[in-house]
Amino acid sequence: MSNTLSADDAPQPPKVLTTPLEISSNLRQLQDSHDPLIITFHERSQRFQSYLIKVDRETATIALDEMIPRDGERFLQAGEPFKVEGFHDGVRIAWECNGTLNIEESDGDRFYTGELPSEVVYHQRRNAFRAALKLTDLVSVELGGEKLKTPLHGKLLDISATGCKFRFEGDITDRLQLGQVYDRLIAPPLFGNQPTSVELRYLHFEEKLNITFAGLRFHNISGQAARNVERFVYQLQREARRFDKDDL
Repeated sequence: MSNTLSADDAPQPPKVLTTPLEISSNLRQLQDSHDPLIITFHERSQRFQSYLIKVDRETATIALDEMIPRDGERFLQAGEPFKVEGFHDGVRIAWECNGTLNIEESDGDRFYTGELPSEVVYHQRRNAFRAALKLTDLVSVELGGEKLKTPLHGKLLDISATGCKFRFEGDITDRLQLGQVYDRLIAPPLFGNQPTSVELRYLHFEEKLNITFAGLRFHNISGQAARNVERFVYQLQREARRFDKDDL
């Protein structure tokens, strides 16, 4: 299957951005799109979620929203180094933070301020083409397993060879945990009746829409399931290219 893809779909090597202009402009994309960030402290397995709420190139500073769960603040206060990772339109944007962030509060909202990163890794992973599904073609999915008391039913929004994005009705953020592996994802068009394990990478409840968005990465996916996903993504990719040509 992969041999039929064009050269544009080959894996692209990561770039290291070092100028304040490049860094601030890419971080501002994460801020403007409200893309979730995953924070991991060195030598700790727990993951925390946050958002960029300020990027100021003139003062070379940034501000991060309060971590979820909030108990990650104790590692922050202890000065432990950590990594920040976000995804924007299939591009991985990540940086290391070895300095301290100041914990501040305004009108009851907590946030963390610090220096603009001196280096940011920018990685366009074309081999993980993420295909969006049309609203009329959304695939029904079920997420369950030992870590959930009752299964969650949602819709598949987009998918790549490495992961997928779902939407669930209502606020289910208290039922899911970042970094947790859920061992029963069922989506018959993708995997048949065989469940697949997934790791929760980000979680966001959009109050205006009353919808929870969840991003998951496939975990120890079987060879057959991986081939089914690749075939599904490739078909969506062909359709997207055909529509692009029609538009032109």
